[in-house]
Amino acid sequence: MSPFGVLALLSWLLPTAPTFQQLPGIAIERRLADRHGLSVGDTVLLTPKPDRPAARYLVEAVYQPKADPATALRGEYQIRFHLPELARLLDAPDRVDRIAVRGRPGVPPDSTAFRLNQPAFGYRAYPSELIAAESSRTFAVVSRFHRAIGVISIVASAVFLLCIMLLKVEERRLDAAVMRLIGISRATVFRAFVLEATFVAAVGSVLGVGLAAVAGALTNWVYRRRFETSLVFSHLSVEIVAFGVGLSLLLGVAVGALAARRLVTARPLALWRRAG
Repeated sequence: MSPFGVLALLSWLLPTAPTFQQLPGIAIERRLADRHGLSVGDTVLLTPKPDRPAARYLVEAVYQPKADPATALRGEYQIRFHLPELARLLDAPDRVDRIAVRGRPGVPPDSTAFRLNQPAFGYRAYPSELIAAESSRTFAVVSRFHRAIGVISIVASAVFLLCIMLLKVEERRLDAAVMRLIGISRATVFRAFVLEATFVAAVGSVLGVGLAAVAGALTNWVYRRRFETSLVFSHLSVEIVAFGVGLSLLLGVAVGALAARRLVTARPLALWRRAG
């Protein structure tokens, strides 16, 4: 267990002049120090409620907490106290909200929690994985929601791509008719249109990856400044890029082949008349 308690909500903070008396020490979060211009050696007055008397504390450390998505978006500041000082400030001796117990290597956490719960009175022990799963439930729901949006977007883009490629190939009716009339085989015409569709899909994939990279960088810049955190809000991984590019090429080739097949199966004179 950490030798410091954690006070998540700061009700009132007022920097005062330094004092040479022996004062209880605290550690404050770097964001809080930057916002109020505090540094190591300053003294502050803290109170849990506005109507309670304030106590004087000495800033002994300024720390950078680990980025945590469960707390970073709340906009709260943290101050770490020595446990007796925190109990004295809150007027709640011998009371804690949470205690972390580190088990021995090789001992299952479930077994440790079971043994702690046998004589339990006024507390309940849970494995850390269970607590993490409960706190991450909201993020799991958001992840599934984003996955559903992604599937819908892929289906809609596939339909849109099919329509665009059909119109694009239909505009090449005259070219297809000329190639067929001068003796070029259907297979060659088919491969030419599929190759063109593949090139268009490849260029679109590169542009899409570039747009996604710019959008992700902009998203991280905006939300990091908004919540004063180092969390990554948008991450473009190699797996995502590979999946997107592969799906784009697959859909481009499939749609190009479907549109080209409509041209090569039609008679050249019919294509000529339709083009004219």
